[in-house]
Amino acid sequence: MTGVGLALPGALGHPFFLHAVLAGAAIAAASGMIGYFLVLRAQVFTGDALGHAAFTGALAALADGVDLRLGLFAATVVIALLLGALGRSGRADDIAIGSVFAWITGLGAFFLTMYATSGGADNAGAGVRVLFGSIFGLSAKQAVTAAVVAAAVCGAVLAVFRPLLFASVDPAVAAARGVPVRVLGFVFLALVGVTAGEATQAVGSLLLLGLLAAPAGTAQRLTDNPARAFVLSAVLAVADMWGGLAASYALPSMPPSFAVVALATALYAAAFAVGPYRRRTAASRAG
Repeated sequence: MTGVGLALPGALGHPFFLHAVLAGAAIAAASGMIGYFLVLRAQVFTGDALGHAAFTGALAALADGVDLRLGLFAATVVIALLLGALGRSGRADDIAIGSVFAWITGLGAFFLTMYATSGGADNAGAGVRVLFGSIFGLSAKQAVTAAVVAAAVCGAVLAVFRPLLFASVDPAVAAARGVPVRVLGFVFLALVGVTAGEATQAVGSLLLLGLLAAPAGTAQRLTDNPARAFVLSAVLAVADMWGGLAASYALPSMPPSFAVVALATALYAAAFAVGPYRRRTAASRAG
């Protein structure tokens, strides 16, 4: 950790690191906010399915000769909405995810083979970057675009926070009170799709579930207050991102995606360990 701290001043002088910090902070904040509701709504594995959709969409775009981001976002949003349509009340359930998961993964393998065999080692490397992310490779324009899109997701989540929280905790009562539960479900899934596309650029399609789930799970183990857990999830996600980027810069052999998700997982493990102590303390105070 000392090496990480010493590396930071030098790292901030490199444009590639500043681009990663800018884009990573926004992407992580959006992932933390969306992840909180994924955990609350018991839809965590929607993120896993969308990771595979991101891989398939990106490789399909590359095989067709277009910007991979076009395929990335198109696939994640369309598949997210499809999962909502196949589920109940705009929610993706296990049956819907299972029905789509294998098909989209197989399609991704097909596009990867088609793209890799058409251009040799360079094309095969592009597939690896989709799988594991390439946040240090973002240009200034790409970083700003990623940050703007992620900030828009954060704004949208904040705009629907109260009705979405109500619909997530008690959908039947929310519907009886006039909350458009099904519409909110589709809006939320569309935001999950955009966030999955964003997170793929940072940590890759294979590891984005860690960025979506671990900070939110940590926050919910540290507080029972919904608003505090929501904010804490976003803060932890940003801390995981920046800590992972710093660790990767200090240790060049460590991929940034691994460092980010490893830190997020370590914090979740720590929160899991202190959870029983926190509950005992709260119970003793209540008594």
